[in-house]
Amino acid sequence: LPSLSLPSSMHLIQVDSVQRWMEDLKLMTDCECMCILQSKPISVEKDEQNELILSSQYSTCDNLQLLLKRAWIISTELTRIAQKLEKNRWQRVHSMTVRVNCHVRSMINEYNTFTRSSAEEMHQLEKLLIDKCSEFTAFTERCLQTEDEEILRSMKSCVNETLTTVAQYFGQLIELVLTHEAQNLLRQIELSGSLYVTESAISSLFSLAQEGAHLCRIIAKEGGVVALFKICRQDSFRCLYPQTLRTLASICCVEEGMHQLEKVDGIVCLADILTDNSHSEATHAEAAAVIAQITSPHLTFTQHLSSFLENMEEIVTALVKLCQEASSGEVFLLASAALANITFFDTMACEILLQLNAMKILLAACSDKHIVDTPYSRDQVVTILANMSVLDQCASEIIQGNGVQLLMEMLFEKSSSGNPAEVAACERVQQKSAVTLARLSRDPEVADVAVKLSCIPRLIKLCRSPTERNNSDSVLVACLAALRRLAVTSPGGLEDSDFQQLVKPRLVDSFLLCTNMEESFV
Repeated sequence: LPSLSLPSSMHLIQVDSVQRWMEDLKLMTDCECMCILQSKPISVEKDEQNELILSSQYSTCDNLQLLLKRAWIISTELTRIAQKLEKNRWQRVHSMTVRVNCHVRSMINEYNTFTRSSAEEMHQLEKLLIDKCSEFTAFTERCLQTEDEEILRSMKSCVNETLTTVAQYFGQLIELVLTHEAQNLLRQIELSGSLYVTESAISSLFSLAQEGAHLCRIIAKEGGVVALFKICRQDSFRCLYPQTLRTLASICCVEEGMHQLEKVDGIVCLADILTDNSHSEATHAEAAAVIAQITSPHLTFTQHLSSFLENMEEIVTALVKLCQEASSGEVFLLASAALANITFFDTMACEILLQLNAMKILLAACSDKHIVDTPYSRDQVVTILANMSVLDQCASEIIQGNGVQLLMEMLFEKSSSGNPAEVAACERVQQKSAVTLARLSRDPEVADVAVKLSCIPRLIKLCRSPTERNNSDSVLVACLAALRRLAVTSPGGLEDSDFQQLVKPRLVDSFLLCTNMEESFV
């Protein structure tokens, strides 16, 4: 297969297949019409032609979505052509090539209709792509006219090379188009003093950022982070802060965005917003979302956030306050997620949280089902508890706030919907609650409370019953560790068979025993 340079930004939201087919049908039928008309416009009048283009009736954001969808279809078709070519299915290769040719022409016509771009580089690339597509179609047509296998074999390498060139030109054109659109939107944000125009441009920029990491890199490279933080420093745009911060959180998922954030003192700006009580809760929540994004433990490029450590205490203080005063589950989730990530980011954060009575605040929030209302929120709370539990002073706080009872309840966490993301969150809650119990149970008082609350039978059940832990190995390891810690304090709490199988052997042997265990349905 040739190495296709297809844009990495193309992705589709998971929807019902019939719905997807209905959405794509318009594009497909356009393509078939174009095949018959050989890409010639129906109207000769320039001002009438606009009425015939589907995209002209939509906004810039809708036009971009149409462009991205058309580009995704072309990417998919090019990949399928490569697959059919490998199997020497020349008839299919030719018909698909004709279809790609039409899609490319339609995409270029549609884009030029709603942008009227005069960039010379863009027009050159468009011409190169169209010419290469025409050459590709003619090439595959000639392949249909011969049955000589040797000739076809020699032509196949040329077809492969042409396909790779088409994919390369296509990728370059899409990159240029998206860069051009990002530049236009950022120009509007920077130059417009109008609230309406700025809001519309930020909304379109957010939609672009949702298309994936590649788009976020383009936006960051073109100065998107700089422009958005400029908005966040102007009081006249206060009503746009939530929307602007939400867009920033999306862009800062890539390294280029993080570097830009550091260059414009973005951390200082976020700290100022979080600590300014005159801002709305929505603004504080979106600022917390940006903090959660840039401190994510899954990112490998947070080392350069030196200014974060300088502002960490006031940021953590503001986030704890936001958790305490949250009016909804969503606000609490964003604030607690930021705190959870910060506890991974730097151990000093745990000491600050302890001084701020964060343990008491988080435990109290968990008793309010309107605030901590999903496994995702409980996952953030138990992450903070697990990371704080390395501190010796945490034990007394946990006991005073009925924290052991909460950890016991979390060992029963189950998904109500069966949604894969929710199931994964429930597994993390079970695992981290067991880890927290294991760490805290080095304190005899905590271990004694855990035993009285029947934590040992529940841990044994999780070890022995794969369905109770959703067949999760990480939950199993954590439960075995917690069980062994509690067994030291209360050896009488285990039956001999449990002790012999789950506590006495090496951890790896108990793990292997439990993973091979078949459940009894009697």
